[in-house]
Amino acid sequence: MKLSTEGLKNTQEWTGKGYDLPHYDREAMIEKTKAAPTWIHFGAGNIFRAFQANLAQRMLNEGMDDKGLIVAEGFDYEIVEKQYRPHDNFSVLVTLKADGSIEKTVIGSIAESVILDSENDVEYGRMKEIFSSDSLQMATFTITEKGYSLVDGKGNELPAVTADFAAGPAKPQSYIGKVASLLYTRFKAGEKKIAMVSTDNCSHNGDKLYAAMDAFAKKWAENGLVEKKFVDYVNDSSKVSFPWSMIDKITPRPDASVEEILKQDGLEDLAPVITSKKTYVAPFVNAEESEYLVIEDNFPNGRPALEKVGVIFTERETVDKVEKMKVCTCLNPLHTALAVYGCLLGFTKISDEMKDEDLKSLVSIIGYKEGLPVVVNPGVLDPKQFIDTVVNVRIPNPFMPDTPQRIATDTSQKLSIRFGETIKAYAASESLDVQSLTRIPLVFAGWLRYLMAVDDNGNAFEPSADPLLEEAGKYVADFKLGEQVSKEEIAAKVMPLLKNAQIFGVDLEQAGLADLVIGYFAEEIAGPGAVRSTLHKYVNC
Repeated sequence: MKLSTEGLKNTQEWTGKGYDLPHYDREAMIEKTKAAPTWIHFGAGNIFRAFQANLAQRMLNEGMDDKGLIVAEGFDYEIVEKQYRPHDNFSVLVTLKADGSIEKTVIGSIAESVILDSENDVEYGRMKEIFSSDSLQMATFTITEKGYSLVDGKGNELPAVTADFAAGPAKPQSYIGKVASLLYTRFKAGEKKIAMVSTDNCSHNGDKLYAAMDAFAKKWAENGLVEKKFVDYVNDSSKVSFPWSMIDKITPRPDASVEEILKQDGLEDLAPVITSKKTYVAPFVNAEESEYLVIEDNFPNGRPALEKVGVIFTERETVDKVEKMKVCTCLNPLHTALAVYGCLLGFTKISDEMKDEDLKSLVSIIGYKEGLPVVVNPGVLDPKQFIDTVVNVRIPNPFMPDTPQRIATDTSQKLSIRFGETIKAYAASESLDVQSLTRIPLVFAGWLRYLMAVDDNGNAFEPSADPLLEEAGKYVADFKLGEQVSKEEIAAKVMPLLKNAQIFGVDLEQAGLADLVIGYFAEEIAGPGAVRSTLHKYVNC
């Protein structure tokens, strides 16, 4: 069994082994999509294949649309070269359900894969054709929050961005510069309408994409490299919109246990590829069943009827409420708490952490007791039901091969949103007391302990990638596990870090929480086993 156009011709072999195949004429779909594309997606990673591509597949299967989508990859070209094209843009989606059953779906909705390389005239020329098309309604994105940034983790403008500002839209080198160049192509083709839709897991994601496009438009106009009307075009929401969205679907990297299931079915050429940029990509993707996508309904050139397959379209204010519900309270903070303590306590699966009474109690209190009181019900999703599903079904799913090490990536970039917003809400409330927050500070203390890169048994471990890992690590570098250190000595070292509102969302000293964090941290460095004993002591008090 080969995952390719030719290999899928033996449909009985595939369906006999439980694979759901495309229910539409794929050749006709590809022809129509290439001739008059409506949807292009930037970012060819796992979340796209598990979510957006599957939405398009379901639309096609039900006869709700006769076009698929096009995917563009601009960070790691090998994803397209070594996985998409060798498999004729097919992939296998393995849905891992909490009851232990799985669904295997061959995704065929991707009509075309394109490399976003301005130095490649054929690939970039095709991108310009797509962006010049009257039919193009939307460009969606999953390029990570960092993908929209024009500066590095320290606030310095990225060298590629600086070069692109000076050189103009002809052959930009930065990812976001290439996107701006394609938007300029659409402007030159007649100021054609389009929705630029970030579906990345970050707050007010549409604003981040807009800010990047606006910065490029203004710099290029200022330098005389584009017409000043291009700035107006980017800022005219009747022509170019930047909707907000909230996306939620846990999609870990392809797991060896899932690969083995597919091998036993007889599926060939499953070996994952680790690219030169360290991307781990396979012909299959594994994901949970639960998924949510809420999008601001602002599409100047129309859009596919994705509400028919579960996407919620609403106004910006509601998207904001849903996003805050998820990112600031009902899911993301719980994941970060489990990630930090999971690494310290030697866990390698998030689901196993939910069998640990201390950790389950920690995230339950953070979610239900500390977070839920400040959640504004968005109406389209019930916060209590959402968090119930997270705590009782989604995170404990033993068949989801997600790891605390993966989720611990970029923790310094997540704390301000995942916990800082709750602290701010408490501070602004007349009925809630910031001093009543005790478990959120325990997570902060856990992160300080994590920065020491020594687990609770006293063994060194490799912290996950984080742009501030080295800088933040300096604040705890002088502490050694088992050494007696006073709270005053700890405060002298770590207080500048705890006062960093960019990291925590607030100045923790001003918020009245710094002493609590320092006290917890002092207990957690007392010696081997101190993390466990501190955690047990405070989540059960």
